[in-house]
Amino acid sequence: MPLPTRPLRKLGFLTIGLFDDADPRAGHESTLEIIELGERLGFDSAWLRHRHLQYGISSPVAVLAAASQRTSRIELGTAVIPLGWENPLRLAEDLATVDLLSGGRLNPGVSVGPPMHFDQVKDALYPDTADTEDFGYDRVSRLLDFVRGKPATDFSGVEGFEVFSDRVQPHAAGLGGRLWYGGGSLRSARWAGEHGMNFLTSSVVKAEESEDFAEIQLSHVRAFRAHHPDGERARVSQGLVVIPTDSATPEQRAKYEAYVEKRTPRTTTTHGPARMMFAPDLVGTSAEIAERLYAQAAFREIDEVAFALPFTFGHADYVQILTDIATRLGPALGWRPSAQG
Repeated sequence: MPLPTRPLRKLGFLTIGLFDDADPRAGHESTLEIIELGERLGFDSAWLRHRHLQYGISSPVAVLAAASQRTSRIELGTAVIPLGWENPLRLAEDLATVDLLSGGRLNPGVSVGPPMHFDQVKDALYPDTADTEDFGYDRVSRLLDFVRGKPATDFSGVEGFEVFSDRVQPHAAGLGGRLWYGGGSLRSARWAGEHGMNFLTSSVVKAEESEDFAEIQLSHVRAFRAHHPDGERARVSQGLVVIPTDSATPEQRAKYEAYVEKRTPRTTTTHGPARMMFAPDLVGTSAEIAERLYAQAAFREIDEVAFALPFTFGHADYVQILTDIATRLGPALGWRPSAQG
């Protein structure tokens, strides 16, 4: 196996937190238990992904508030909150509140663009303003300003018995430096760098200058750092689906391999007018996965990851996968677990 360019410094995982429509609490409880397990295994971070009008976590900020009270060390992130569904000022209040409750462990990741299936949801989401809503980068800029403490109003002071602030309250010092942008294009990478954000690059990219996934992702990492004030020290986290099978049962291995086989055809071509490309899922022993990761040019230039858990597996499968990642794959990538919380 080739030697790493740099050892993996931070190891995280991502889940969407599936649940049964007839019993939604159980799925949310499973997600919280998985986050607690991640902390015990020494993971550096746990990330939740939004799923609106689906049977996955619709309010990751609320779930992370609960997770903040059941953990003490692990960082808690969103990958990502689609801002087309959010009011930046209200979201800034929620993020700051959860960050304070967690002791400064929140890592909010966001993205822009209109909500998925916007024509079908716009009347419910924006009944009066759907045609005038701005779903571009300005929405992120507003969130950044509010989180970083810039004024939200020109009014402050005392009115009767009430005291008003001109900036979002509570203010969470340090949160502004822990905001991430989830991007799949060169433009997004540059914008995130220019605005001093951290950068999340995932298993989906836009084929703008190439149809080689690793080459595209590498160009995004380099463009981000070239435009970030911190240059090569700017934080980038890579998110891919990895499924180690070291301790899996024969039945689990068969299920995992069937899952990957079903998803592999989508990785062979571009999709839609935006020419989106998907990275192959990685399944096999930890040694095999590590070798395939080191073969990727983008992976060799980052030292943080948030590996995505497959969407449709069961709780026991996630326990096995996370345990193998923490005890076998992570060390094979040069990572060492954090002190248990």
